[in-house]
Amino acid sequence: MRKKIVAANWKMNLTKKEAISIYDKLEEVELDDNQEIIVFSPYVFLDALKQRQHHVKVGAQNFHPAARGAYTGKVSISHLVDLEIECVLVGHSERRMLFNESSEVIKLKLDVAIQHKMEIIYCCGEPLIKRETGKHLYFVKNQLETDLFHLSAEQMKLIIIAYEPVWAIGTGVTATTAQAEEMHKFIRETIAGKYGNEVAENTSILYGGSCNAENAAELFACPNIDGGLIGGASLNSEDFTKIILAQ
Repeated sequence: MRKKIVAANWKMNLTKKEAISIYDKLEEVELDDNQEIIVFSPYVFLDALKQRQHHVKVGAQNFHPAARGAYTGKVSISHLVDLEIECVLVGHSERRMLFNESSEVIKLKLDVAIQHKMEIIYCCGEPLIKRETGKHLYFVKNQLETDLFHLSAEQMKLIIIAYEPVWAIGTGVTATTAQAEEMHKFIRETIAGKYGNEVAENTSILYGGSCNAENAAELFACPNIDGGLIGGASLNSEDFTKIILAQ
């Protein structure tokens, strides 16, 4: 049975006190055996949260692929390993768009994270123009083939996929349940075409486009949606807990 996952991407938000308060409340949430909560915190809170960890995983929003060196301001995968961080985000739309991360960079990051046995949430998704012109399925398939398909079936066990319709991130606009399920089903079929049904059926695919406490239950009821990568709604522990319990 593939894992049901709700992950918080706090982005560049919260104070240390606020982060700890939210995290401690999440630690009180009771989970089933196949459920998982991941918190992708700003770097500066990672150590404090890790020291409080019981069952809520602590992840990093980004990392530099080099192990060490003259990269002022960067955080390496080695730093994360030293802090015993278990998860990383790779390919988030904001990294692609705002920081010009290419598929070559994303592939390198995936390889480095896999070498260090990190659990990876890999993000993919189309901009509005691709959706409006009916090219959204082709666009996401190309992302998957370009970024992921150099990996082996064994390496794919470390990959969780988050579908982010870029046009629905931070806009308050959410893909309809039918649109979200269509893409998740298509992603799973694309994975199956490359790696076979067993890998596809064991790959958790999360929805990452303005999921909130009101629409989470409907989205999570879809057969191919295995949870969510949550942005703004994860900054409030009450709302985020409602999303977790909607699974």
